[in-house]
Amino acid sequence: MSLANTKEVLYLVNRPGNAPSHQGAAEWIDKAIDLLEPYAQRVCLRGDTDFSLTAHFDRWAERVDFVFGMDANAALRSRAEALDETCWTRLQRPGKHDSTTGQTRRRQPNHKARIVSERGYLNITLEHEDVAEFDYQPGKCARPYRVIALRKNLTKSRGENVLFEDVRYFFYVTTRTDLTPAEVVACANDRCDQENVIEQLKNGVNALRVPLYDLVSNWAYMVIAALAWNLKSWWAMMLHRKDDRREFIAMEFRRFLSSAILVPAMVARRARTITIRILGYHPSLGRFFSAWRTIERTAYG
Repeated sequence: MSLANTKEVLYLVNRPGNAPSHQGAAEWIDKAIDLLEPYAQRVCLRGDTDFSLTAHFDRWAERVDFVFGMDANAALRSRAEALDETCWTRLQRPGKHDSTTGQTRRRQPNHKARIVSERGYLNITLEHEDVAEFDYQPGKCARPYRVIALRKNLTKSRGENVLFEDVRYFFYVTTRTDLTPAEVVACANDRCDQENVIEQLKNGVNALRVPLYDLVSNWAYMVIAALAWNLKSWWAMMLHRKDDRREFIAMEFRRFLSSAILVPAMVARRARTITIRILGYHPSLGRFFSAWRTIERTAYG
């Protein structure tokens, strides 16, 4: 479980390889709520379909908001297909944003699609997306919840020949009434950024290497290694400029090491004092001293 704002790991659980992803998840979700509730004005849970634990919806809804994916079962699909066409609105997704220039990136030529078409492979193309909403009460809940239906209109083709059109549905259950259906879909999709956190835990800080011989020892190793990733987020929050905070929060761990940790310096001890001299200019020295001054003002300890 991770905190979306800073990407820091709240809880990391080591389990047997045959355990389903939702097993015991409710316990750790409750712990995360207890941890954040005293410090956050509003908490919103996000997860995929495996974490859509309807037995806990009523209890969670009394404390926090949530946006979970829902399996496209027969009941939800029939509800979506029964909606009048006027209930659906076209979903316009924003273009990819370039964080360095602050502009929308220009669309590059799709060479993969060209090769698929030339070689006659089966190609699935997204034509457009529509969203609608309705109320739905799961069997284990005492109240209905808002469900956002996402309808993807697809075209299957082989080479230059269009075979047939296909329609697929995706569903999101939420307590958020302050968001439009399109905003709920965007909020749910932002959850996928956690995959980058998992990748960094695996290849950045090597937290998921399981070097020991039992679950508990590997669990302890994972938590200790994950603290290094959290230190990066905490250090980023010490920076003065918001743009610098966002850059370092999204930064890969290896780049963080070279930018803020592996700074060449010389330590000189004289007259009961220790002097640290930076040996050369480094592009990140300005932000390094920004965090240094913040830590001095905070006076930890």
